[in-house]
Amino acid sequence: MKLIFEKSKPGRRAGSLPRYELPKADVPEELRRRTPPRLPEISEPDLVRHFTALADRNFGVDTGFYPLGSCTMKHNPRVNERVVSLPGFRDLHPYQEEEASQGALELMWRLQEILAEVCGLHAVSLQPAAGSQGELTGLMLMRVYFADRGEADQRRVVMTADTAHGTNPASVAMAGFELQRVGTDDRGNLDLADLRAKVDERTAGLMLTNPSTLGLFDEHIEEVSAIFHDAGALLYYDGANLNAVCGISRPGDMGFDIVHINLHKTFSQPHGGGGPGGGPIAVRDVLEPFLPVPAIVRESDAFRLDYDRPQTIGKVRGFCGPFGVFVRSYAFIRSYGPGLREMSEAAVLNANYLLARLKDVYDLPFDRLCMHEFVLSARNLKRVHGITALDVAKRLMDYGVHPPTIYFPLIVPEALMIEPTETEAKETLDAFVDALRAIAAEAASAPAIIRDAPHRRPVRRLDEVKAAKRAVVKYGFEQHPDLGQAPAEGKAVEVQKGA
Repeated sequence: MKLIFEKSKPGRRAGSLPRYELPKADVPEELRRRTPPRLPEISEPDLVRHFTALADRNFGVDTGFYPLGSCTMKHNPRVNERVVSLPGFRDLHPYQEEEASQGALELMWRLQEILAEVCGLHAVSLQPAAGSQGELTGLMLMRVYFADRGEADQRRVVMTADTAHGTNPASVAMAGFELQRVGTDDRGNLDLADLRAKVDERTAGLMLTNPSTLGLFDEHIEEVSAIFHDAGALLYYDGANLNAVCGISRPGDMGFDIVHINLHKTFSQPHGGGGPGGGPIAVRDVLEPFLPVPAIVRESDAFRLDYDRPQTIGKVRGFCGPFGVFVRSYAFIRSYGPGLREMSEAAVLNANYLLARLKDVYDLPFDRLCMHEFVLSARNLKRVHGITALDVAKRLMDYGVHPPTIYFPLIVPEALMIEPTETEAKETLDAFVDALRAIAAEAASAPAIIRDAPHRRPVRRLDEVKAAKRAVVKYGFEQHPDLGQAPAEGKAVEVQKGA
């Protein structure tokens, strides 16, 4: 397939703009272009065909099964798109006066109340734009909480599990804390002995996903909570896996003080490719004064933005948050109503069904009932046949399935992290099982087929290390680099396999 620049012919146009008699913009000399931009010139039919062909090559949750572990790539109901396109929501300006924004303010206030109830906590800020920003916001709240208590210099350490999402340690560092890792025991829980040995007067808190990225609910969560609270520390809940427990258990009841919620994972919002998303933060009452402003409050039958919060950490992004995400999530939650628990129950059922049908052909690091996702290992295939988790993932593409997450969590060698979500039918799950079992059989009978996979995709097996080291991110016209030659200078860092 040709690039759009290769299809370009001088003088062709896909559209035209009206010309107005307006003065030219006064652009400073140093900012002016010396030459016109080299934009593609192409007719409208060819333009439409080009991008339609690209869309046909794209794989997404609308085109096939997408069992990407920990990312919860589930169906997004189309009615949500209709709701978010209502003129009163779609055309609302962020600076619209409060009197003319009552519908939007009410929706956000009601969403806050729902999320607080789901989490079992007291107050919510919708402002963070994604889970990663929710993490950083939560740690900022933790920092200002201890500063208010005169313990800022003492409470310097935040712990994370060795199964934690990669954003957890990054957020700890960005918030100015010291990072300390906690191990996992033989059952897939936090290692309590390791925890007790490390928690002391310098500990500010713990960041934990429960269920974890292993897909396992920590059997000792109440004891973990007591260890930290007895030491005067706080518990932070990474809400990436909240899809497993909605309506069944609540982070606040487990003992967590701060929770971030990935709206785009749990409550329906198309995501991927960097956004959009939403990462609201829920907190216990002792942390509420520090939440970002403006707070959305209700006074009688009206709603307003409250900036009068003297202890606030301030804004963490512009305006009140990603409003379109709020509308979609609110519509999704209201469609379930009191039956929201069924969402999590179906997700857990689907995951355990897959696990039961696959654990005899792939290694199972922790032989327990899982929650909404689970982790298998291809280490037996690698040991006996030389077939890696990466090979399995590439071969799955030939079966029309997006590969699951691989090589994560890092504590499981040759990991395959699988999350079916609640929206997939049994027939889809059975086809996925058949594909993975067939690949395991191929590993013994025809391993070369797997190592050369994928065979039926527009792009075959790539040199991922070279792609990471020597990325070509723009069209070079007459100056394409010779990728067959070694880099002229500098030393690139090799990325983690499967990242």
